[in-house]
Amino acid sequence: MARARRLRVIVEADGGARGNPGPAGWGAVVREATTGEVLVELGESIGVATNNVAEYSGLIAGLRSAADLGAVEVEVRMDSKLVIEQMSGRWQIKNPGLRPLAAQAASLVARFESVRFTWVPREQNQAADALANAAMDAAAAAVGEEAPPTPSALQERPPAAEEETSAPPVRWMPPPETGAARLLLVRHGSTQMAEQRRYSGRRDVPLSPEGETQAKATAERIAAMLARSGGGTRPVVVTSPLVRCRRTAEIIADRIDASVTVEDGLTECDFGAWEGLTFAEVRQVWPEELDAWLASTQVAPPGGESFAQVAARVRPVIARLAAEYVGRVVVVVTHVSPIKLVLRDALQATDGLLHRLYLDAAGISVVDYWPDGGVAVRTVNDTAHLAG
Repeated sequence: MARARRLRVIVEADGGARGNPGPAGWGAVVREATTGEVLVELGESIGVATNNVAEYSGLIAGLRSAADLGAVEVEVRMDSKLVIEQMSGRWQIKNPGLRPLAAQAASLVARFESVRFTWVPREQNQAADALANAAMDAAAAAVGEEAPPTPSALQERPPAAEEETSAPPVRWMPPPETGAARLLLVRHGSTQMAEQRRYSGRRDVPLSPEGETQAKATAERIAAMLARSGGGTRPVVVTSPLVRCRRTAEIIADRIDASVTVEDGLTECDFGAWEGLTFAEVRQVWPEELDAWLASTQVAPPGGESFAQVAARVRPVIARLAAEYVGRVVVVVTHVSPIKLVLRDALQATDGLLHRLYLDAAGISVVDYWPDGGVAVRTVNDTAHLAG
């Protein structure tokens, strides 16, 4: 029996606005990766919007088309440095208006086996650029503005701003205690692999006896935190699907009378061939690969997952929780890598934080998210409940 063809595609996407904001549109082209054959061409006007919104809209349309075609591997090529860097996990998404679009794109990325984001100069993105320009002309006509003659693919359109002008507020006073979604980021209790300092990613290991004790202490601490805050709406507990997190979450949920929801996007990084090994053992066998991994969030362990890939699936979960549970407490039980990535984004820190921040088993970090985009990191790796 002939093996099914594995479809690899290139998604070329672009978007823009006649003004920022202004009449806007996007274009997307999906090509077969080996031959360059055009499989799909799309373009659409979106009324009045900003350059960045239009660019993300083109990306989403291109990814959706690639998924509909059954593609398994995708290379995205765009001349938007902003979109490429944000989707690659190297730049923070400062504008709250872009976060839902980035989350939608990330959910589509998760449907493929692999996705690579590549920045290209505009002259190498002519097909998508032409479709976007035609869509902008249609948008301008729809809002009653005089559209300029349709230009060549390399129209003299000013490049999109690297970030939109709207940004989360900068507060100089202590942030308010109300009106935010409060996320309690909890690392699961200890396991035998953690106690032996071994890479523990997708391997589904249970809590150790010490981990069970830690989870119970964490549950008591969270119950006390909720009592001090005055109670109110019942808290929410979400967890990684791995058993060490699920057990920790169940212990916490039983104590605070909450149900548990599993979020697949919160699972730990896949450490591939390094799974179950110590840092020293990895250094002995893969010294160059380890150095490259430590130097870049784009590099994955052999057969594993990069931190950029982890960030691409964690971000939409956090964004959705922050949007859905305004004014409520969400206990997020997960692993070291997802928590570090959430704290990196919340602090607008560099990638250096990922290898300098230590997170104990059953430690608690607290981050508040307001609807206006404001973020406050209140606690990092609190382990007072584990003392003694």
